[in-house]
Amino acid sequence: MATAAFFPSLLLSASGGFQSSRIADWLSWPSHFWSFGPALAQTILDGGARRAVRDEARASYDQTVAEYRQSVLAAFQDVEDNLAALRLLTDEARQQQAAVDAARLAVDISLNQYRGGLVSYLQVTTAQSTALADERASLDLLSRRFVASVQLVKALGGGWDPATMPVR
Repeated sequence: MATAAFFPSLLLSASGGFQSSRIADWLSWPSHFWSFGPALAQTILDGGARRAVRDEARASYDQTVAEYRQSVLAAFQDVEDNLAALRLLTDEARQQQAAVDAARLAVDISLNQYRGGLVSYLQVTTAQSTALADERASLDLLSRRFVASVQLVKALGGGWDPATMPVR
């Protein structure tokens, strides 16, 4: 539209009606009038106002495009960050599960040694404490994986309706 201001404007107009001081004369042909004609208008000198309006429109368009690109890049970054977080947390959870399994085995071994009279109960409680800490770390990782999954769904533009979720 800003570029269209550089071109002349062509207007077509028509009008018609009756012209008389008495209503009775309206039906006679001499009281009828009509006109039809084009009008051409072009601004010759505007001091650069049209060029400034056109440049402003282009700058506004460029700004809108840049903002759109920025929001798309931010969305891609969000998706990539959450995918990477899920991958890393999955690897970490696998290693943590191995630590939990080893700690449980250590608890079983120390209980068997205690029952056999080879070690004191302090070693059993230490092994149980280590196993508990490993299980808590495993649950923390699971929680972080759930949060990363929800953030990934959000970054992808998805969602869910809480009313349709099953209640346990």
